[in-house]
Amino acid sequence: MRAIVQRVSAASVTVDNEVISSIGRGLMVLVGIGRDDTTADLETLTKQILSLKAFSDEQSGTMWKKNVKDIEGEVLCVSQFTLFANTSKGKPDFHRAMASGPSRDLYGSFLKRMGELYRPEKIKDGRFGAMMDVRLTNEGPVTFTLDSRKFEYVEQSSVPSAKSAAAPVKQGESRPQTAVAGEES
Repeated sequence: MRAIVQRVSAASVTVDNEVISSIGRGLMVLVGIGRDDTTADLETLTKQILSLKAFSDEQSGTMWKKNVKDIEGEVLCVSQFTLFANTSKGKPDFHRAMASGPSRDLYGSFLKRMGELYRPEKIKDGRFGAMMDVRLTNEGPVTFTLDSRKFEYVEQSSVPSAKSAAAPVKQGESRPQTAVAGEES
């Protein structure tokens, strides 16, 4: 599972010209579900989101000291299958995203677990599968990308090693090319 988490002073979701969810200060979370994600991913991501110290301690002024629960903030979640798009050829390919039916169920479980770990009335969401207008005021701006599995979603052959990327190239030589996943050489 993957999430884009933004610290916000306000956020809302509108469907068919009707505001269906809105929050004040807290987190706006775009949630992507990969085709092989499980409840273990859900458990990891919910804990990462709710423990993320994205807020300052207002008394001391120290940054990155409080999570959304500490400030009694709200969380607005929106399902976002496009977070698993492969765009290496320009046209998005969504084969890494979970199919709609099972994704709807896992997303529902994600929302329920967020409420169990925090307070259900503080967890809001959009409308799964709907065309939504999402509005937010990003405070900072502060935006984080969270993944339940770190780099397991990235095919290793597409990630150049630090050694090959940093190796000096002598005059007249060229750097070896690394193929990007999904591209033909």
